[in-house]
Parts: sequence; structure tokens; C-alpha cells
Amino acid sequence: MPTGVHIHDARQQLFDAAERVLLRDGPSALTSRAVTTEAGCAKGVLHRHFTDFDAFLAALVVERTGEVEAQAAALRDSAGTGTVTGNLTPALTALFGSVAVAIIPLITFRDELRARLRRTWPPGVPVLSEGVTMVASYLSAERDLGRIDADADIGTLAPTLIGAGHLLFADRDNPTPGADAVHRMVATVLAGAMSEPA
Repeated sequence: MPTGVHIHDARQQLFDAAERVLLRDGPSALTSRAVTTEAGCAKGVLHRHFTDFDAFLAALVVERTGEVEAQAAALRDSAGTGTVTGNLTPALTALFGSVAVAIIPLITFRDELRARLRRTWPPGVPVLSEGVTMVASYLSAERDLGRIDADADIGTLAPTLIGAGHLLFADRDNPTPGADAVHRMVATVLAGAMSEPA
């Protein structure tokens, strides 16, 4: 792209390009050159908006993890409707079917990115920790409504669902698990905590 050509919403274009590279080629292929090539812009565009590539990646992680908040609100609002398992299945599929699964190995792969995120992020891996918060909030609402046993250990159930969900979706080389597989996993994890049929 010629110098001096204005790019509308360059940050978003760069984030979207990074996602495409990440999903297609994995974290080891994610370089500033790969991102700017994918976005169709000069390499200097990225450095005009971010101090360095790890600052760009940290902003990408924070923005994409922030999207979990909208998913969390929708899931929490579904409490008391449908079935607990039926509500959690699409929520977990959406969480792990997105770029979230690709972000987790990216954080693991890049030491400097992890170090930057630790300066401002609560303990845990972004996306996974947000997912645990999302599920725990929903399960607590369902417990308050009596659809989850009053003595259910939400602090164990939520991370168990997120960990099992991550394992279902983590293998990039195999087909994405279908709703049946996710539903089965959720029903199994919650089997001892349900006050009503899944």
C-alpha cells in the first residue's frame, strides 16, 4: 500500500488480519510482517499505532477477551429459561469456537506477551479466566433460581466446564466438535449438581 494512503480504522483492520493469520497458520506464524501483509498495509502502519509487536498482541488479547463480557451478559440473562445444559452448550461453543482458542497458545508461545499481560491482567490466562467468570456467574444465577442444587460447588464446576471445553476445541487439526459433543460434556460435568433434568 502506498505511503500516505489513509486506512479507515487501522487498528481494527490489523486485529482482524492478526486473527485470520492466527486461525489459519497458528501462533508461530504471527509476525508483524504477516499481519500487515494480511491487512494489505505497510509495516509502518502497525508501528504508528503500537509501540512494538508485543504491545499490538497485548491489545488484541485484551480486545478479544473483552468480547466475552457480552457473551457473559447474554448467558446470565438466559438463566431460568430453557435448560441449563441447553444454555451452556451454545455459550461454550461460541467461546471456544472463536479466536479465543487460538489466543491461548499465542499467550503460551510468547514470553513477552505473557509478561505484558501479567502487568495489568488478573491471575490466570485471559479468555480462560473470563470464561470461568462467565460460567460461574450463570451457574450462580441458576442456583439462585433453584435449577442448580443449593450446595453445588460453583467454584469447581465453572473451571471444570471451561477446562473440558478447552480440551474439546483445542486440537486445530481435527474438526470442531459439534453441539452434541459439547452438550454431552456439559451434562456429564453438571450431572451431580442439577436440581432438574438437563
